[in-house]
Order: sequence, then C-alpha cells, then structure tokens
Amino acid sequence: MGSIILAATPLGNIGDASARLRELLSTADVVAAEDTRTLAQLARALGTPIRGRTVAHHEHNEAHSAPELVRLAAEGATVVMVSDAGMPLVSDPGFRLVQAAVAAGVDVTCAPGPSAVTTALALSGLPSDRFAFDGFVPRKDGERRRWLSEVAEDSRTLVFFESPHRLAATLQAMSEVFGPDRPACVCRELTKLHEEVVRGHLAGLAEWAGAGTVRGEIVIVVQGHQPDQTTPDLETLVSVVEERVSAGEKLKSVVKEVAAAAPGVATRDLYNAVLARREA
Repeated sequence: MGSIILAATPLGNIGDASARLRELLSTADVVAAEDTRTLAQLARALGTPIRGRTVAHHEHNEAHSAPELVRLAAEGATVVMVSDAGMPLVSDPGFRLVQAAVAAGVDVTCAPGPSAVTTALALSGLPSDRFAFDGFVPRKDGERRRWLSEVAEDSRTLVFFESPHRLAATLQAMSEVFGPDRPACVCRELTKLHEEVVRGHLAGLAEWAGAGTVRGEIVIVVQGHQPDQTTPDLETLVSVVEERVSAGEKLKSVVKEVAAAAPGVATRDLYNAVLARREA
C-alpha cells in the first residue's frame, strides 16, 4: 500500500521550501494540486522536475477526486497533496481526502512547513499560548457581525483570513463588536517582497485600512477578550442613549458612540434595543 502525504508549500519566499518538499515533488507518483498551473510555477522556481502525474484537486472537484486519489494510494502509489501556498486543509482543500483515506485505512502523513496562521500569530506580538483560527470572515455585513458576536468573549487570540477589498469594513465591524481599544494586528503579503505588519487597536487599524488601498493576502490577528473587558448591561446602555437623546443629540450618532465605547456591544444591537424599549 502507498500513502498520502500533505505537503506545505512556501507562502511567497521560495527559500522557505523544504528539502523534503523538493524530494516529494520529484519522486511522487501523483501530485494533487489546488491549481496545477501554480504547481508548475513552483516546480520551475525550485528547479525540481515533477516526474509523476499531476492532477487538480480543489474545492469544486474534491468530492469526486478524493476517492480516486485514495484508490491510487491503496494500490501502492505515493500521492502528494499541495495547496497554492502554505499548509493544505487550513482554509484550503484536503479535508475530504484525509477523511476518505482514514476510512479506507490508507496511511496519511505530513511534510510540515509554512503556514500563514502561525506566521501571523508569531509576528503579531499578541499572546500565542492559546489561539483560535476562524478562517475567512463572512462577506455580508449582517452575517459578519453575528459571526463576530459569537467569538467576542473568547479569551483566546483570534486569527482570521480576509480579502483586501473587505478589510476596512471587517476591521470597522470588529471595532464595533469587540470594542475599539482591542489590540490587533494586520499582516499583509507574509514572506513576500512587500510584507507589511501593522499593529495597533481595532479603531486605528480600521481607520488605516479605510484611508488607502490595501493589496495582497491578508491575515488579521486580534487579542482575545480580557477579564477586565466586561460587557456593560445593554439596558444600562439604552438608558445612557435615551438620556443623551433627550438632551438634544441625534439618536444614530449617540448609539454609534456609546456602542464603540462598550466592548462586545454592536451598534446595531444597541440601536434595536433602544427601539424595542420605545415600542414597549
């Protein structure tokens, strides 16, 4: 019986490719890649010819290609699985392949290497003893805020992936849901020529992201909820809002300011609570 090997590829700097990765690419019977064109570019950059068969294995065909790859391994082939960059399965294809291999009794092992998650965590300057990776942030604003609310009180350092054109909106939502003073870090283009690591508080990072065009692969790292960051009672905040509105301030402006100063309280939730009290 052969085996399936999950192999990490460089995030950007080709020098991060391990000697084991080079050997696997040149000796494997089958190399399954998220994008075979990206694989070909990597092989050329490494000067490592791929002598085995290359096949596409991505999120759109994984359900169909996984059984075939497992069959090949069961018949004696060495199957190497790579993603476009970093470690397979970490917000990349491979999970179904591992599941199918385990179910079939096919050996699965790993050639570890670069990971955007752990690289960003190490560079962030935030606590790294306990952390949680939450993948890509939801695209739609309502889903994004509900999703962030679910992890707002998690004490672990949180790591997220995000696309550059949604970065400013996501950081703003984080500032409103987690609180503007929550320490965070944005890592861009890790290990590449234009690598950039920006540290600060969520409110400042949201302002930075909104002030210009941010490009490249993005990882956001946010400090977890701290014991002294207690979330104020919503009814108390509603009273504060109503008192200021009675004094002549505009409702929406007051709600935004009060929510921003209250860790874990979303502007929309506070606004709805004010309306609910008025209706009652």
